[in-house]
Amino acid sequence: MEQKLRVGILGATGMVGQRFIALLDQHPWYEVVTVAASPRSAGKTYEEAVGDRWKMETPMPESVKKLVVLDVNRIEEVAQTVDFVFSAVDMSKEEIKKIEEAYAQTETPVVSNNSAHRWTKDVPMVIPEINSSHFELIEAQKQRLQTTRGFIAVKPNCSIQSYTPCLAAWKEFEPEEVIATTYQAISGAGKTFADWPEMVENIIPFIGGEEEKSEEEPLRVLGTVKKGEVEKAALPKISCQCVRVPVLNGHTAAVFVRFKKKPTKEELIDRLVNFKGFPQEAKLPSAPGQFIQYLEDENRPQVKADVDYEKGMGVSVGRLREDSVYDFKFIGLSHNTVRGAAGGAVLCAEALTAKGYIGRK
Repeated sequence: MEQKLRVGILGATGMVGQRFIALLDQHPWYEVVTVAASPRSAGKTYEEAVGDRWKMETPMPESVKKLVVLDVNRIEEVAQTVDFVFSAVDMSKEEIKKIEEAYAQTETPVVSNNSAHRWTKDVPMVIPEINSSHFELIEAQKQRLQTTRGFIAVKPNCSIQSYTPCLAAWKEFEPEEVIATTYQAISGAGKTFADWPEMVENIIPFIGGEEEKSEEEPLRVLGTVKKGEVEKAALPKISCQCVRVPVLNGHTAAVFVRFKKKPTKEELIDRLVNFKGFPQEAKLPSAPGQFIQYLEDENRPQVKADVDYEKGMGVSVGRLREDSVYDFKFIGLSHNTVRGAAGGAVLCAEALTAKGYIGRK
């Protein structure tokens, strides 16, 4: 790309906003030129607004430290400075819906990490390796919003990233029932152990709204586009429990699967390690070279050893074995704030750019 696209981050001071900042540092296609947040941060430099709340493992990039934070509610002011925005705003669901549509109606594409529009019928919810074809919904959305280049695209919940790619890789064997328990890191709640000392040596067996998302969102990702909306996949039926565990980054899933067409273990592993999609074919900058790795060691995947596989953009699977009740069971692991949040949104933006939906204003 001859000239980098100008990017804005909505909700730039929060944990996901910070992850966007870190991931986009030195990006070959994109340059962060605008950071926007709540009115209380507006007018400060980004460095001043974040203060001692920088939560990334890498230092704050020099390129953003002196950017003056804009008020995210001053939509026209923000929109005129950028070619598109990433959204990580911390608002109510209805407020998020309203503000993201308002940005889209300024002819500014919005790639969102938020859940507000995941079930809006003409908004694509995409894991780019699986369902980048769902971006075709954007044309129907533009008609509704009365825009020519403005639209909203979203990525799904972080909790589904460690098992939904496996179900997609095994599509030919027709998974029909799935039981999953996710063991979710505290960064998924925007926390560190310093913020949440109650989580040290603790497990909380409830995360509000996660079980519903974990059961339903895979079916939209695995669905098909018909008449300007997604028809959810009828199968598999999914039942999920979500547990918060004392881990900083990395969501692990223990999963049981029943298939209509009975595969062998060797066939299942083969489909995992050879699974790829548009990001790999197009060689997108953030795409993992190998999306899913299979680990033979019986004590893998482990968060400490495997969460950063493919710079946090890959999925690690292990302990695939036959089950006495279901057909097979396995353990999956994904990085919840990279693949599951900001990184997944960046990959969506790259796919949208490669397909011609995002360009220079």
